[in-house]
Amino acid sequence: MNTKYKKLGIGIVLDTIGLIPIPFLDIVWAPISGYIMTKMYKGTSGKIAGIVSFLEEILPLDIIPTFTIMWIYTYLIQKEDASKKERKETAVIDV
Repeated sequence: MNTKYKKLGIGIVLDTIGLIPIPFLDIVWAPISGYIMTKMYKGTSGKIAGIVSFLEEILPLDIIPTFTIMWIYTYLIQKEDASKKERKETAVIDV
């Protein structure tokens, strides 16, 4: 199985854990969630996602699938942006 799809599966499991409506679990899970997010996704976007994940879990907003959204951003949205940038750079070089 491809690494990116393993990350998606792990993200879905972690989002499901975050949906468990036990207040004590949220207090414990919030920092763990933020830490895991920063380890799964490197760089600035991973750090921002870690902060968002922590806040989402510590506040009563447990309906946002943060890990899945980050996977979509990383593997679908950023990929599109990178390919557009690459085409634009190639067009400049061809001139």
